[in-house]
Formats: sequence, structure tokens, C-alpha cells
Amino acid sequence: MQNLKKLVEEAWEDRNLLANRDYTTAIETVIQGLDKGEMRVAEPIAHRWHTHEWIKKAVILYFPIRNMEEISVGPFVFHDKMKLKTDYKKTGVRVVPHAIARYGAYLAKGVIMMPSYVNIGAYVDEGTMVDTWATVGSCAQVGKHCHLSGGVGIGGVLEPVQASPVIIEDNCFLGSRAIVVEGVHLEKEVVLGANVVLTASTKIIDVTGDRPVEYKGIVPERSVVIPGSYTKTFPAGDYQVPCALIIGKRKESTDKKTSLNDALRENNVAV
Repeated sequence: MQNLKKLVEEAWEDRNLLANRDYTTAIETVIQGLDKGEMRVAEPIAHRWHTHEWIKKAVILYFPIRNMEEISVGPFVFHDKMKLKTDYKKTGVRVVPHAIARYGAYLAKGVIMMPSYVNIGAYVDEGTMVDTWATVGSCAQVGKHCHLSGGVGIGGVLEPVQASPVIIEDNCFLGSRAIVVEGVHLEKEVVLGANVVLTASTKIIDVTGDRPVEYKGIVPERSVVIPGSYTKTFPAGDYQVPCALIIGKRKESTDKKTSLNDALRENNVAV
């Protein structure tokens, strides 16, 4: 691993080295590791998430060493530098036409892809459903038994390399057309209602107590979140600006589906 990292870092500093087979092989080895789930762009280490910048660099460097080629799938024709994932039957992944995942993305056993898209470097763990027209961007990390409802947008990140990817931990539920971008982190069992938009600068306000508690870039575990707004003063006057409101908590339960349904009913969350 250290030798791979050394070669990638050297090629990052001097792109002329990409003409050397040792360096291209190192980059290809990293992408293969991502595709098989043997490597991850980000992972929890000692209860904290750590981003491996050098692996992101390998993903970026993979583009210039690839040639554009035509890919035919029945009557459908694509023209790209990246291969598509294969061996879904062997890996136990259900892929409904017209779902697409790029080579270099990892889909664990039991993942279901409705017509949707998963980009290179992404990690989607077991039992997660990527529903119709949902997208999982480059390097995004999605945990076990999550549900990304129709039209959900999970942002990707390659550059700048020091930027953190979006992280969705286990057993999260994202309602229709919810958007999570710019490295926002959802802790375990979070529920996002329909149309919630979370960016790095979005105010996430817990309104369940006597006083509001504000977060940015992270949603605490088991939070139930809906779209909201607050008043902001501009030179032209006062206007409503979007935010997200934490209106409750999912109950701790070993039955995640029951817990999810209860959270939705009790808080009247649209999905």
C-alpha cells in the first residue's frame, strides 16, 4: 500500500511520469481496489472518518491514462474513458435497466440499483437501495441498508483533493429529491424528508428543545429533518433563506424499518 501511495503521489507532482508503466499500473491497481471494495476514499478509523487524499489523486490521474472508446449495449451507445461495472450476478447486486455504475465504484452484496447512476470512487454498502433517478457522486460513501429515494442527489468530489466526500452512514433514509453535497455527513439512522437540501453552508437547526441548536455540515444520528427557512437581512430587505430543521429523533430500535415508519408517521414527514 505504501508503495502504491508513493507512486501515486510522485505522478501527482509530475504528470510526465504517467508515460511510465510502473506509475500507470499503480493507478490502475488503486482503481481496481476501489471497484472491489478493497480500498475506500474515506473510512471510519477509531470512531472518526478519515479521507485518503492519495486515493482521490489516483482517481483523478486515472482519467488522463484512459482513452476514449465507444461502448455498445444493445441499441445504446456510449463514448467515454471509463468502463462500466460488470459481474453483478457474481457480486449479488441487483441492477434494473437502465441503471449505470462506473468501473471503480463499489457496490456491496444486496445493493439494488433502480434506473440510477453511481460514479467512480463511490462506495455503496450492503442492502442499500439506490432508487429511480437517484445519483451517487464520485467518492461518496453510503452505508448499509440505506434508502436513497427517487431523484435523490448525492454530490461527488474529486478536486480539491483535500475536500471531504459526502458521507451517509448506516440505515439512513433520504426522501424524494433530497440533495446532499459538499462533504455533508449524515450520521447513523438519519431521516431526510422530501426536498431537503444540505450543503456545507446550510444551517441545520434542531428545534426540538427550548432553544434552537445549530449545526453545519453534519446531521446528528437518528435526526428527522425537514426543509425550513429563516429570515435574513439583505441590502434590498428581509428575505427567507432555505435551511433544514431537525424536528425529532428516530427511536432506538433493532427493527430499523419499524423505526423508520414510526419516525415518518409521528413527524408527518413527506417522502
